[in-house]
Amino acid sequence: MASTTALSKPKKPRLSRLARIEALWGYVYISPWIVGFVLLTLGPMLASLYLSFTNYEIPFTPKWTGLANYIRAIAQDELVPKAVGNTLYYVGLSVPLGLTASLLLAMLLDRKLPGRAVLRTVFYLPSIVPTVASTLLFVFLFNPDLGLINRWIYDVFGVRGPGWFKDMTWVKPTFVILALWGAGGATMIIFLAGLQNVPQELYEAAEVDGAGRLAKFICITLPMLSPTIFFNLITGIIGAFHIFTSAYVATGSDGGPMYASYFYVLHLFLNAFRYWKTGYAAALAWLLFLFVLVLTLIQFRFSKRWVYYESAAMAES
Repeated sequence: MASTTALSKPKKPRLSRLARIEALWGYVYISPWIVGFVLLTLGPMLASLYLSFTNYEIPFTPKWTGLANYIRAIAQDELVPKAVGNTLYYVGLSVPLGLTASLLLAMLLDRKLPGRAVLRTVFYLPSIVPTVASTLLFVFLFNPDLGLINRWIYDVFGVRGPGWFKDMTWVKPTFVILALWGAGGATMIIFLAGLQNVPQELYEAAEVDGAGRLAKFICITLPMLSPTIFFNLITGIIGAFHIFTSAYVATGSDGGPMYASYFYVLHLFLNAFRYWKTGYAAALAWLLFLFVLVLTLIQFRFSKRWVYYESAAMAES
């Protein structure tokens, strides 16, 4: 005979009246963020997801087409491979160089230099210059005929400089140089914070063992900075995939010359706001989102092999 007795589930303790009131006021205080998130982020995302499955050309009514937009983007649109190739080239070049430059600047500004606070401000200022203004400045500096860069190259080396933004070979490297203009921004600040959190005892112990600067950098600085490097790598890749403003301003929105700077988000923008193919543009946006999401998950998967977390190591020991 089965036992009729059973363990009773512990009752969930009821919140007191004061706790319920505090919880209610908590929701009241965060309600502006919740409303803003629903109306300005979640709502538009769901709307764009729906529109990506439709043939929607403003101002006509959307017509359901299923996966037609995605098939067109993957297999039929001849400009998508060019845009993807240009974007991958830019990401693959600008992200490593940007991380390296930001780390070197952070290590320089971490030293006890005279006027260190002023130097930090000076190196940070370019990152807060509006993208349109900095792009126009670079267009002037890198003008192949009247720009100061080519004039300096001719005066020093006696040769004519490249075409920069107007040259198919040089246009993407020029955008990479433009990206390095902001290397002293938030990425440098995050690296600087990470450097200041490295225990000085490790460097002192390494010096006792006779380690030089290079050995301390490889064996101490890089492992202790690996979580910071990983964070900046993720955010850097996501930001690089969204290159748009500088390309739009420098090339007059056509991605020239000969589509050499025709980046993915520029293609998305032109379809949405020049050709009014909103449904197709929404599909392009979701393909970019899925690609970046998968790439980010892959990086998280492989981060266990090289990212060192001191708290996790202490817990295992």
